[in-house]
This record gives sequence, C-alpha cells and structure tokens, in this order.
Amino acid sequence: MIRVLHVLGGLDRGGAETMVMNLYRAIDKKQVQFDFITHTNRRQAYTEEIEKLGGKIYYFPKFKGINFLQLKSVWKKFFKDHPEYKILHSHVRSYASLYLPIAKKAGLKTIIHSHNTSSGKGIKAIVKWFMQRGLRKNLDYYFACSDVAGKWLFGEKIVNQPNYFLLKNAIDVEKYAYSESSRKKIRDEFNLNDKFVVGHVGRFHPQKNHLFLVDIFAEIHKKCPDSVLMLVGIGDLMDAVKDMVAELGLTDCVVFTGVRADVNELLSAFDVFLFPSLFEGLPVTLIEAQAVGLPVVCSDSITKEVIVSDILEMLPLNQSVDAWANVALSKRNVKREDCVKEKIASVGYDISESSIWLEQFYRNLTK
Repeated sequence: MIRVLHVLGGLDRGGAETMVMNLYRAIDKKQVQFDFITHTNRRQAYTEEIEKLGGKIYYFPKFKGINFLQLKSVWKKFFKDHPEYKILHSHVRSYASLYLPIAKKAGLKTIIHSHNTSSGKGIKAIVKWFMQRGLRKNLDYYFACSDVAGKWLFGEKIVNQPNYFLLKNAIDVEKYAYSESSRKKIRDEFNLNDKFVVGHVGRFHPQKNHLFLVDIFAEIHKKCPDSVLMLVGIGDLMDAVKDMVAELGLTDCVVFTGVRADVNELLSAFDVFLFPSLFEGLPVTLIEAQAVGLPVVCSDSITKEVIVSDILEMLPLNQSVDAWANVALSKRNVKREDCVKEKIASVGYDISESSIWLEQFYRNLTK
C-alpha cells in the first residue's frame, strides 16, 4: 500500500478539503491510503471519517512568520521519523515554499495543488504572494483544479510543461441527483413548505462575498415576501453576517445551518443557488448544484470552466442588487430534474474516473 501525505490548513468542509475527501472515499484504499498534515489540533468535520477510513492525522503548528525556523525543524524531524512516506501532496500554498523543498531533499516526490485564483487583499495577501513565488521552481509536479487556477499560481510556462496536470473538482454523480423525498425532508425540517428558498454553501470568508449576498436577498425578499435564505457553513465572518441580517430586519427569514453533512439533500430543497464570490479556483459546490438540476446564479469572476449545463447563469459583480435579485427570481418556476450525468462525466467531473487516474499517478511515482 502507498501512503500519501496530504497537507491541508484544516479538515472542515472547505473547497479543497471536500475535493480531497471525494477522492479519498473513491480511491482503492487497498492500493493507496491518504494521511494528513493539518494546522489545527481541534476535531473538525472530516476528522472522524478520516479515522474510520484508516487515515492518520498529524498536527503541525500554524505558520506565523516568526516561527519560520521552528517549523523548518518540525518538518525536517517529521521526515526523518517517517521514512515510509514517498509522496507529499500539498493543498496549502501560503508557506509551502518552506516545507516542499525539505520534503524533496528528504527524497519525497512533491506535488503542489492550486485551488484558487487570488490571495485576497491587504498585507497578508502580499506576504502570501511573495512566499508562493518560490513554488514555481524545483518541484516535481504541479496540479490545478482549473486552468485559470493553474496559470494564476504557476504561470504560463509551467502549465505548458509535461509535469503539470489538471485535476478537476469531481463529484459522486450518483449521490448528487435531484430527490423529491430529500426536498420534502429538508423543507419539513426547516418549515420551508411553500417558500422560495435561496441557498448558499460556503465558509464565511471575504472571498465568498456574503455581505453582497445578503444585500441581494434583501431585494429578493422585498419582491417576494415568502422567500427564505439558507446559509450553509461556518467561518470567521458569521457573526458579522448575522449582525447585518438583524440590521436589515431579516432574522426571521434567514437560516444559518452551520456545517451540514447532507449538502446533497439541501441542494434538492433549494430553489436557486446564489454564489457571488469575488474569486474562486473552481467551486465544487457549483458542480454539485448543476448535477442536482439546481439553477445557479454566480459571479462572472469565476472561471467559465465551471459551466457544465445551461442552468448556470453568470452576472458581473458590478451589477445592481436589483439586477441580481431579478435573475434569481426568474428561476422560481424552473422545473427540477437531474443534470445529464453523462455530460458531467464527459467533461472530467466524475469522481470514479478521477480517483482511478490519481491512483495510477501515485503508483507510477513509486515505481
């Protein structure tokens, strides 16, 4: 059995984490086992599942800049103590330029995986960009969830090299199918019968643009008083969003679900998926939504590679909240049905095919 080390910031239901877990569930664990290095020691959404699947979890200190030398020592000692690892697959880019060269020197094959198209704004973003420039050289393999994410992190030269690979955020197409019973179950649970349900799945982070999303919903609610907004996820900005909802007098029609393990069922219960992100690599939630036949209204700052059906519509972020609200409301009477599974699979989003490819890739690295 090959044991592959995956490096993640945490193990909650974020985009990169969900993508890795989709692959982990599908891959043949008699051939390849995933272990994890993460940077928080609290138990998170995927901790228990990883343990049940046979994965090991190692907790490392968070990178704070001033602990640069301490972390170098931690990484060197880890590879010295764990010679069984031959492959390191990193989904963290902010300080990967510190530990990937250490891994390579220790004899591991190194993979850096791009999941985004921006570091945000401010001093932290500048520091991240400066550090991740070092990822463009002296590594073994470069992965990206989309071409735009690959070009952003690695540059044009690397994406044209033979050691660059596009590994899309694939899903279990059987799990993500529209279900009337799931729709009824969720709508009964939250008392949503006869409501127009606007849904969003994503961590509460500036990238996801929740404040603009709430502004759009406020306009939707003016035009459609029986509308409800469901926000699925957790994050640092949750309290700020709750405060905004209260200030707008929307507390009774906005549901904060927290982390949910039944996102596939929630998508069946929604009437429209609103996703005005500032930037994304390739959001797996939008692939899931289309698979369930859920109309999507998202920002045109997201790569067009996410479009796998005609039920997804993009709008510029500089459009008014009124324009966004009108487009969302126009989806109210769309007949729900599964997106064609064969179409999703044909453009690289079938997890069964992706896991087979990745398993063979790992096996080739250890020959």
